Amino acid sequence: MEWNSGQARAILATTILGSGMAMLDGTIVNVALPAIGHEFTASVSGLQWILDGYLLTLAALILIAGALGDRYGRRRVFLIGVVWFGLASLLCGLAPTTELLVLARVLQGVGGALLTPGSLAILQASFPRELRARAIGAWSGLSGLAAVLGPLVGGLLVQAGSWRLAFLINLPLAAVCVWLALKHVPETASGDHERVDFLGSAVGALGLAGLTAALVEGPPRGIGDPLVLGCLVLGAAAMTVFVLMQVRGRHPLVPPQLFANRTFVLSNGLTFLVYAALGGVMMLLVLQLQVSLHYSPTAAGLAGLPISLIMLVFSARSGRLAQRFGPRLQLVLGPLLIAAGILLLNLVVPGASYLFGVLPGVLVFGAGLALAVAPVTATVLAAAPEKHAGAASGVNNAVARTGGLLAVAVLPALAGLHGAEYANPVALTAGWHIALTVCAALCAAGGLFAFGVDNRVLGQEKPADCLSCGVDAPPTHANTASQNA
Repeated sequence: MEWNSGQARAILATTILGSGMAMLDGTIVNVALPAIGHEFTASVSGLQWILDGYLLTLAALILIAGALGDRYGRRRVFLIGVVWFGLASLLCGLAPTTELLVLARVLQGVGGALLTPGSLAILQASFPRELRARAIGAWSGLSGLAAVLGPLVGGLLVQAGSWRLAFLINLPLAAVCVWLALKHVPETASGDHERVDFLGSAVGALGLAGLTAALVEGPPRGIGDPLVLGCLVLGAAAMTVFVLMQVRGRHPLVPPQLFANRTFVLSNGLTFLVYAALGGVMMLLVLQLQVSLHYSPTAAGLAGLPISLIMLVFSARSGRLAQRFGPRLQLVLGPLLIAAGILLLNLVVPGASYLFGVLPGVLVFGAGLALAVAPVTATVLAAAPEKHAGAASGVNNAVARTGGLLAVAVLPALAGLHGAEYANPVALTAGWHIALTVCAALCAAGGLFAFGVDNRVLGQEKPADCLSCGVDAPPTHANTASQNA
């Protein structure tokens, strides 16, 4: 396939729209949290569950989604995910209570799990090896752009009408994505016919749910609460059983040979730490701007726009640099730059101006993301056998989402935020400083993992600099995070 062919552009557009829709929803909700909390009189734990309900099923099921795509067809599973995601978004937009909104978010995460690994696996299967890093750079930039633009779009929708529009916007996006996929994306599968490990997926989901519930409910209820203790024990036991099943099972959900590759392991370790930091920062930044600095929802979204612009210009180029010189240097420097940007966000306090308080951290933060995101995604996939492209993508996405999931569950307690204290500027600002220190340390630690990455993993093919394409400006990601996404 030629880079500037019509089919290449259509496949990129389809995968970017699908994964971008999931990433958009993953961040657009952040800016709507104050409005949701006000309407439903929700506590901190209620807001945590609105975020973590989605991340929980996304992280827990993304592994089996990758395996299902490998076996039954990547386009087929991708399409099911897009339709499911759209219908669940409708339920979110109509939810009358916090509890029903959390339930709808859980269902929405199922759709996100089905479509997210399919995007990367479709790219991996559709593009020749010498073009994959460039394609992944474009994908990570443009789909990740949705994640970074989420707060801006969410702010506009909240001010224009209601927080419910932040979910309902997914309906037309899903419809366009389905049309593009049916028209332009070929079906691909690995050809393997091994049994899919549904039991392993259920056990892993149970373990992750138990640990998440214990982390979220522990601070308000107390560690001695029977519910908290029960969830903790159940979660730890289920996760232990899950690991044993994957190591000893005949048809593991996660092929053990993936973890025989040191680069695959280290790149996923980096992903976990960086996306945990991103999850915490993105959750609290829009709260800090709206509650402590009295930004409107739209202004809070606009505050992060420079991140989008930086990633729009540099993400694909970052992928090509990694292809030419190897990914190691970028995977070391990128997380360190992200950590520096996070520390600069300590300037975001009541009374600070945008120019000197918000912008410095945002610029450095965006530079770090542009440097690291496309290379780490390409590195994870390149380190895995091609027949396990879907499983490798699923592992990387699960790692990224789990990092964000645990950060949302743990950070408010570490920052000393309980009950309705998120609405108090003094308490929120104090917690903001603590959370930033923790997140910066996580990113810095992630950069250390990259020293062990094989710098030859992306191959020595000459990058296609001479080719041009309408999407040749790539861009952003921030699981940002996210999934990787």
